[in-house]
Amino acid sequence: MKIKKGDKVIVIAGKDKGKTGLVLRAFPSENKVIVEGINIIKKHQRANQQNRKGQIVERSVPMDVSNVMISDPKTNKPTRVRIVKEGGVRRRVAVKSGTKID
Repeated sequence: MKIKKGDKVIVIAGKDKGKTGLVLRAFPSENKVIVEGINIIKKHQRANQQNRKGQIVERSVPMDVSNVMISDPKTNKPTRVRIVKEGGVRRRVAVKSGTKID
């Protein structure tokens, strides 16, 4: 999986298509990512000893990594990622502009 925590991504499919956000968490084994402010659901939380009131909580849920693309650092448009070896070190490079993604 070429998308990591902290990457700026653009949603290319689904109800939030066109929105951008940072990856908060990545799940490589499941091919899913959690993006800040994207794919939000409302969860009904029952009242308990700590929280006296029941409430409706909004939270981001994981979405498939195929529905997001990394934002190109130069143009802020979606781009694919290429892995390039430089002196034995693997670097991620944006395919459209050729800039390094850190």
